[in-house]
Amino acid sequence: MGDVILETRGLRKEFDALVAVDDVDIRIEAGAFHSIIGPNGAGKTTLFNLISGTMQPTRGKVLYKGEDITRLHAHRAIHLGIGRSFQITNLFPNLTVLENVRLAAQAMGRDNFHIWRSHRKFASYLDRAAEVLDLVGLADRAPFLARTLPHGDQRKLELGMILAPDPEVLMLDEPTAGMAAEQVPG
Repeated sequence: MGDVILETRGLRKEFDALVAVDDVDIRIEAGAFHSIIGPNGAGKTTLFNLISGTMQPTRGKVLYKGEDITRLHAHRAIHLGIGRSFQITNLFPNLTVLENVRLAAQAMGRDNFHIWRSHRKFASYLDRAAEVLDLVGLADRAPFLARTLPHGDQRKLELGMILAPDPEVLMLDEPTAGMAAEQVPG
């Protein structure tokens, strides 16, 4: 068995009388792929929110590489190496495709205090952004404004933004929602 990278113990989330996540125990080893499936309203997104720090559990624990991150805020979880997508696409619509991915890569670097500096000063972030855009099939769209992309390409761009910081854990919440069948990788 490999090293456990992500684990939940007795994770529970209540909204008044509604129990959205009920005592969930998960153990995920590094390098493994898992899917969480269920009907609408089953608590999948809530579970992702609890793991990523977007929402706090009623009780239970979230462990990342053995460290308790249950009360860690989402922006701190990202810096640890936990990336996630959302059901609704989150982009900077008035920036180019390249700028969106460059900002995501830059946010993990030492220069994030100066996040709005000219992109020409950040060759390594631009290189990483170009590499990721090639990976998600948007290299030819780099100079376009994000808002001009079709919805399927916006989903690809969001994936690129999640991959840019090179996360160790990647949680994708309905990653192909709104994409045409030919846009979904085989």
